[in-house]
Amino acid sequence: MQYQFPADFWWGSASSAPQTEGESLGHGKAATVWDHWYALQPERFFQRVGPGDTSTFYRHWRDDIALLKQTGHNSFRTSISWARLIPDGRGDCNPQAVAFYNQVIDELLAQGITPFINLFHFDMPMSMQALGGFENRQVVHAYADYAARCFALFGDRVRHWFTFNEPIVPVEGGYLYDFHYPNVVDFKRAATVAYHTMLAHAAAVRRFRQDGRDGDIGIILNLTPSYPRSQHPADLAAANNADLLFNRSFLDPALRGHYPQELIALLTRYDQLPACRPGDDELLAAGIVDLLGINYYQPRRVQCRMNQVNPDSPFMPEWLFDHYQMPGRKMNPWRGWEIYERGVYDILTNLRENYHNPRCFISENGMGVEDELRFMQNGRIEDDYRIDFVREHLIWVHRALAEGSRCLGYHMWTFIDNWSWSNAYKNRYGLVQLDLATQRRTVKKSGRWFAGVARNHGFDGEST
Repeated sequence: MQYQFPADFWWGSASSAPQTEGESLGHGKAATVWDHWYALQPERFFQRVGPGDTSTFYRHWRDDIALLKQTGHNSFRTSISWARLIPDGRGDCNPQAVAFYNQVIDELLAQGITPFINLFHFDMPMSMQALGGFENRQVVHAYADYAARCFALFGDRVRHWFTFNEPIVPVEGGYLYDFHYPNVVDFKRAATVAYHTMLAHAAAVRRFRQDGRDGDIGIILNLTPSYPRSQHPADLAAANNADLLFNRSFLDPALRGHYPQELIALLTRYDQLPACRPGDDELLAAGIVDLLGINYYQPRRVQCRMNQVNPDSPFMPEWLFDHYQMPGRKMNPWRGWEIYERGVYDILTNLRENYHNPRCFISENGMGVEDELRFMQNGRIEDDYRIDFVREHLIWVHRALAEGSRCLGYHMWTFIDNWSWSNAYKNRYGLVQLDLATQRRTVKKSGRWFAGVARNHGFDGEST
């Protein structure tokens, strides 16, 4: 076989509680920011499809886990809903939630699928958001208590824990670019939320280790390489600024236990540095992870700004660079994102060369397609484009492994077509098709292909 992967390589996919469970206000679960925002502004959601209309994993978990097995999974990541487990954010657990998550974990293990459990996937309980969310340090402490409760309840069987998935996304969406609730545009508040999120992460890591628990604890970061338009010093500086703000702002504290001095200087220069307290440095230093999850979808291409900034506009990252549309770039025409497979190799190489080659895995990589039913033939989605997308990324992962990367696995986004925030079901990513009207599940061509790759721990180099 031309591209052979280690026999213990993790093959699987990722999902999340708010995107798959359903029953968003049922079975003892309290509202999250998504339930609240949808009640306020349903028109902000594609086709007015809200968080109550997901792929119903809460009801179909046993059948869905059987499909995980059918599609070759030996591992699977999902998340626990804080608002389902502890409806008030602090205090008593919801026994229905405890029973549900116990059943899911036990069934995964019974099917030979290793559970990877994430604690927070954009779904702040509304009870905590009412206090200010991660702008408020009380919520940092509440999150650490919630994490410790999860470790106590499920840590006898779960060996791979993650504190946050893509923690920069609630920062960008909720506090910079107005695509998530609470729809704030304020960099200083965004920086505070980002900083407190990493304090919460470190507090959870410290609680995990203080309890002497077996297994790994990590974080999942969407690492988007910043490529300059040219080697001109101004373009290089723009790419470096983008990298500092969007990658190293989370990567460095997670892997080094502190922030880059260059980032601190940058935020200080623009009076955007969040407030720090005694003890914060020691807490961050305790948050270095055992295992890093890497989400990669597309590159970021930038150039120096070509025009002056409006001094009356709110400070934004784009004060420091312009986005660049590279001529001839390869595109996903159904999603509007660039496809640059080498990016995953560049991430792994950067980690190996500059971050002491941490234990890591590709925790999300996938291809979204709008109106995927156009590719239906004889009752099955013939998604050769997704097979090609995954194969080409895996070829670059294979090269990184050959050069010494400690990449331990590859998880796709996602197992089944699921609800995706304000985009709802506009773009489909699954190995399994979901019929929203009937909730019928049908394995796509890519699901069958992925099962073969996982079972053989590799594939040949021929395209579809």
